[in-house]
Amino acid sequence: MSAAAVTSPTTSPLRRRALGVGAAVVSCLVIWSIGALAGVDYTVESPGQPATVIGAGAIVMVSLGAALLGWATLALLERFAPRAARPVWISLAVVVTLLSFAPLLNVDATGGAKLALGATHVAVAVALIVLLPRPRR
Repeated sequence: MSAAAVTSPTTSPLRRRALGVGAAVVSCLVIWSIGALAGVDYTVESPGQPATVIGAGAIVMVSLGAALLGWATLALLERFAPRAARPVWISLAVVVTLLSFAPLLNVDATGGAKLALGATHVAVAVALIVLLPRPRR
């Protein structure tokens, strides 16, 4: 009897990272949609600024921009500091996520809007931290 080698399918880093960006955007849009269906008022007032309604388009653009910026930062770290790239990037992602809550604390919005928008920040972080860095070997 011969033993057959079992291989597990692996995804390329490009595909994995594109999936991470897509997951970040889709998860944010799902969170925003659930809030909208539940009746959350996404009107946000910043001090000295007119009221703004955070719509689906803004959710997609901001989450996509953040995800692509995260990907670019990781790529730069991998290029110039390959051994430290993963831990440095994950630490940076956590710090940026925590800092991203500061604007939510300084705006006038309903509790539901703040909760849903805060959840989108966490969703982007989780998707990117899980899917962007190369898996440990």
